[in-house]
Amino acid sequence: MVAVISADLLSSSRYSKALLEKVISSLNMEFKALEKHSKYDLGFKIFRGDSFQGMLKDPGLSLKVAIQLKTAINKIHLHDEERNKAFKKEADLRLAIGVGTYDFKRDSISESNGQAFQFSGRTLDEMKKENRKLQIKTPIENINNEFNTSLFLFDAISDKWSTASAEVIYYLLKGFIETEIASELGISQSAVNQRKKAAGWDAIQMLLTRYESVIKEHFLDGE
Repeated sequence: MVAVISADLLSSSRYSKALLEKVISSLNMEFKALEKHSKYDLGFKIFRGDSFQGMLKDPGLSLKVAIQLKTAINKIHLHDEERNKAFKKEADLRLAIGVGTYDFKRDSISESNGQAFQFSGRTLDEMKKENRKLQIKTPIENINNEFNTSLFLFDAISDKWSTASAEVIYYLLKGFIETEIASELGISQSAVNQRKKAAGWDAIQMLLTRYESVIKEHFLDGE
């Protein structure tokens, strides 16, 4: 079993050229970092200018990767002279995770196929009709019901993030501790802690732990 993440930029036609360039650059940096830490070709690539797709051999990590990609975009703003302040989010993603089998993987991710690809692509299409930003589809309906309920709550939490909140969650997902984040952002540790609490980190961490446990219990990596 594998996980496929399909995503598109929300309301990308409204982005300024500067914002879109910053978003595309950030996504490509995240894709390179994911590839660097994997022994597999994950195939994360942008297509049509505002969409992307990629595959993970470890489906248990798919939610963490999806949220990390989301926060990498949510933290972007164009106020470079005031980089440490909180601003309203200027960019966001809609992401669909499909967990299942795959029949074959071609050099181009767009030519690959299988259950996981179909689940991910179809779910993303269905989400466009609803106000949902993160969903999962697996062959097991009980898992779908549990996590799509949780992810509905996650949408409600993350919709309230500022760029500063998303930035702190981004670094926490990358394994930084509070003092390291404070040094990276040039703010105090107490400010990091406040942003972490405001962003709902404890609840997100519990969701990620539960997700990884359930997915690993039911699906073998890469099988």
